[in-house]
Amino acid sequence: MAKELGIDLGTANTLAYMKGKGILMREPSVVAVDVRTDAVVEVGSKAKDMIGRTPGSIVAVSPLKDGVIADFDITATMLKHFIKMAAKTGRFSRANVVVCIPSGVTEVERQAVADAIDKAGAHVLDFLPEPKAAAMGAGLPVEDPVGSMVLDIGGGTSEVTVISLGDIVAYESVRVAGNKFDDAIIQYIRKKYDLLIGQQTAEEIKKQIGSAYPTDETTNAALQVKGRSLVDGLAKNITVTAEEIREALSDSLQLIVEAVHATLEKTPPELCADIIDHGITITGGGALLHGIAPLLHQETGMPVRVAENPLDCVVTGAGKYLELHTHSRSSERPAEKPAEKPEE
Repeated sequence: MAKELGIDLGTANTLAYMKGKGILMREPSVVAVDVRTDAVVEVGSKAKDMIGRTPGSIVAVSPLKDGVIADFDITATMLKHFIKMAAKTGRFSRANVVVCIPSGVTEVERQAVADAIDKAGAHVLDFLPEPKAAAMGAGLPVEDPVGSMVLDIGGGTSEVTVISLGDIVAYESVRVAGNKFDDAIIQYIRKKYDLLIGQQTAEEIKKQIGSAYPTDETTNAALQVKGRSLVDGLAKNITVTAEEIREALSDSLQLIVEAVHATLEKTPPELCADIIDHGITITGGGALLHGIAPLLHQETGMPVRVAENPLDCVVTGAGKYLELHTHSRSSERPAEKPAEKPEE
């Protein structure tokens, strides 16, 4: 019998769920490539550890950008590695997968994912919108005639969705999420302190003292940061505070808040009433940012909660979808839709 996998193909991380077994793999969506030979050196966590530490001949790249494929061949190679890792067998070509993708992808982008899965030696059973998968993974009643609002803050995009009766009613997406938070920290420290830091350092700052709203954990928090001075080129230490990092993130967070407001404006009044009662659920890696729930509560006046295990919500939702659906034609690809014409 073919193995069935649910895959959360994210900009920052890729996760895999096997039907009947649960989550089997969590790996960074990073590939290290030798530019002289185009050979793949490492994939996943080992490749991520190389970022900023490789010689000129080896480049660590993220083949997905803003939730969609930016480098087809590298994405296919990465998926082949991950599917084999999750399936725990050399005969991974028999794996059939449900793939979670952003709701706003075009048919061309969707086809690119299908082709990459195919090149990796597997078969696409279905595509599942990431916000719906996140809502399912967070335990929201997506199939009921009740409005459920989820904010999924991933690595490349933040998606705000209202779901009722199993379908998306209102939706907004902004290309501001975890990676943009890191970039904002890098630019802030560069501008204020003339200090150059790398992506890994920025991510660590975000995790340790980053916040969206003043909280007890971050009020007086500070962190020593090491980098290279842009003045004399020498190594230098500085101390940054949580308040400074909150200032660095403020513009990015405001764009997410505006997306929440825009989604609420599109939501029918009856479903808005449900959301007032049940609140907004935050999923994705961005849900782990200190103070994100209090910030949204202040800006919307609605109850806000962070989902349990927010990093796993999308792939858990894909797993629930697999458990609930029997795919009788599991070895066949779904019918392809014609590509949409680009907007003028």
